[in-house]
Amino acid sequence: MKKLEPTSATMVFPAAHINSPASMFGHTFLRINSKHNSKLLSYAVNYAADADPKKENGFSFAIKGLFGGYYGKYSLLPYYEKLKEYRDGEQRDIWEYDLNLNEEETKIMLDHIWELNGTNSHYYFLTENCSYNMLWLIESARPSISLRKYFYFEVMPLETIHALKEEGLISQKYYRPSKRTVLLKYEKLLNSNNLIIPKKLLNGEISLQYLLDDKSIELEQKQYIFEAAIEFLEYSYKKNSMNKEDYLKLFYSLSMARANLSKGKILEFNIPPNPIESHRAIRVTSGFGFRDKEQIGFIGIRPGYHDLEDIQHGFLRGTQIEFLNLELSYSKIKNEKIFQIEEATILSIVSLAQRSEFFDSLSWRTKFGFDRDILQDNQANFLASAGFGFSWGSKIGYIYTMFDPFAYLYNGISFGIGSSIGLIIDDFSWTNINIEGTSRIYDDSKIQYLLNLSQSINLSQNLELKFKYNYKSRYIDKINQDEETFKVMLNFYF
Repeated sequence: MKKLEPTSATMVFPAAHINSPASMFGHTFLRINSKHNSKLLSYAVNYAADADPKKENGFSFAIKGLFGGYYGKYSLLPYYEKLKEYRDGEQRDIWEYDLNLNEEETKIMLDHIWELNGTNSHYYFLTENCSYNMLWLIESARPSISLRKYFYFEVMPLETIHALKEEGLISQKYYRPSKRTVLLKYEKLLNSNNLIIPKKLLNGEISLQYLLDDKSIELEQKQYIFEAAIEFLEYSYKKNSMNKEDYLKLFYSLSMARANLSKGKILEFNIPPNPIESHRAIRVTSGFGFRDKEQIGFIGIRPGYHDLEDIQHGFLRGTQIEFLNLELSYSKIKNEKIFQIEEATILSIVSLAQRSEFFDSLSWRTKFGFDRDILQDNQANFLASAGFGFSWGSKIGYIYTMFDPFAYLYNGISFGIGSSIGLIIDDFSWTNINIEGTSRIYDDSKIQYLLNLSQSINLSQNLELKFKYNYKSRYIDKINQDEETFKVMLNFYF
């Protein structure tokens, strides 16, 4: 208690990490603010599974995390250490939400944290996780509130922030850009001719003195070049792409060279939409439309969490996690009522990481579940797919291309590979436009074409109107039976 000298508390939300499935939900932990009046020197209270995913295969880590195969434990670390882990090492923007707990309440919470010292409990990725255990701590500080009442069968980090807002606990909000965000900012500040120079400096292709003496590059651009090189050097070291000795030597040389170029400007960032302004996790949907000129109705529910066709406001661009999504259709053909499963997704994860000068990440996606897209049948069949590709973006939106090997269960197993090209326009808080065309080649050499168009319109934070068009080419019983569907859907999130 002497060491921390607590005065207040802050809920910290490291946003999603675009290339890590386990981190796409985000994370939450508490910062105990002290009388030292230094956020960086304050201490962070964290709860996490006692596991190292780098030492286990991804499948084992996911299964054990879902079914309580790990113990969870609390830890108390300097806040700057957590920033290095999430903001610098994992490229995650940090959002800080100051809580209106007074000094006495904060001390009561810290007493309870001390009581938990050395204890552990089974960790469950979707329920009794990092965020769930933070709720207990806040309730111990102010017993008159009940945060856990908002959760029934899943506890997602972002949803706990929404719960804090509902209970009126948030007093201030702050944003800390990640190392990735900083480097992308330098990409905008550097002239196109100078973009490659920071990497050349690190690779030794250009000497520091040569750059300092180059009269063709103006002073401000030189400052940005050295600053970007230092940032990228730190990022590379965090990613274990160099040893410590080489890192320290190069860091010192770059810093000294930058110091000779006089004082520069402090970077100013356009603060992205706050995650607390995003839609909630659970979605129910209903709508109507036409399929091959016949009327059809739709209804569905999705427990979590977000897909690329949802309004992107407050979410990390290019990410999707969807599980247990169910959509049913109802139609009447020749006085016969027909109910169909349109889609029953067990799990779908998408990571469309836009490539740039400093980041050359692969995009990837995977899906397991039932859909009606198979060439040989118009009923829902089980699908398993996993693919990779590339994505490039601008402020307005981004394009991507993907290659997806897949397998369907239909009279045995049917294999194939799909190639897709897509465009997503997401620069507006009120709308989101998705276009994707796909060509599939099946193991019997038959070719199928799919086209999906959608536009989502934001009516309020948790109410969305969606217009959608789907085209599927089919070959059933040796007859072409192409299908067109027009939909108007209303999505409600809670």
